[in-house]
Amino acid sequence: MNWQSAPATGNSIVHLDGGDINVRQDGPRDAPALVLVHGLGASTEWWTSIIPTLATSHRVIRIDLLGHGRSAKPTGGGYDIPQQGRRVGQALDQLGIEQAMVIGHSTGGYVATALAEHRGDLVIALALINTGPRLDAFISDGPVGKLVFVPVLGQLLWRLRTDGILRRGLSTAFAPGFHVPQQLVDDTRGMTYHSLTATSRASDDYLTQRQLPDRLTIVGKPLLVIFGERDQRWRSSSATAYRRVAGVTVELIPGVGHSPMLEDPAQTAGLLLSFFGSVAGGR
Repeated sequence: MNWQSAPATGNSIVHLDGGDINVRQDGPRDAPALVLVHGLGASTEWWTSIIPTLATSHRVIRIDLLGHGRSAKPTGGGYDIPQQGRRVGQALDQLGIEQAMVIGHSTGGYVATALAEHRGDLVIALALINTGPRLDAFISDGPVGKLVFVPVLGQLLWRLRTDGILRRGLSTAFAPGFHVPQQLVDDTRGMTYHSLTATSRASDDYLTQRQLPDRLTIVGKPLLVIFGERDQRWRSSSATAYRRVAGVTVELIPGVGHSPMLEDPAQTAGLLLSFFGSVAGGR
């Protein structure tokens, strides 16, 4: 398909009750919409490596969740996963998006699922990347990550955070030996302690209330699950829990960890485009 319309590119701020949301768009404006939702402590920048491939055939919309990136970081509420999902839906409404395929990485997978629960009219398919299906599949945030969530001590550590501390904390988001880019360190540094811990607690609460495969079974949308086999945060073997969702496609990528779109962007983008192409072809 040769998309002729003007590209939908650039950053914009969407004004919503509870806090402004930063949105980045790439690709042809009249192409099918792909919505990308990052994980905890991340931003729209985590998707940059796969954007050129996705944006050739799709209108790609990246959203900074509340408390992340260039979006507002309120000191109160708004961080619950269902609230985050509704906020993404409201942002898409303002952009004039009527239907979209949604991709979530890690915690972003919970927000994507919550969006589908709330707006089945809007979400036509879901792809989850290294999103833990249930709490007992969690391995660890690593030594630095554990300390950050200890009351008082965590707040002190956050105030004293250096690039070195943050980089060690982020190292578990990748396979061992992966060099963490400075932009990702900056993304985490830009968060407030409240937005970081509130988002983390919200993810735990969401999984405690109902495991993700059970939620996705009820949602009933076409589903792709991608997992890096060397994930240091969630056991990659837990990806099999998603197989009880009817019609799911589960893909394990060898040699990469928790963030395949950064560690192996070509293969990740290929899996996404193949899946969304089959969804579009089957409609």
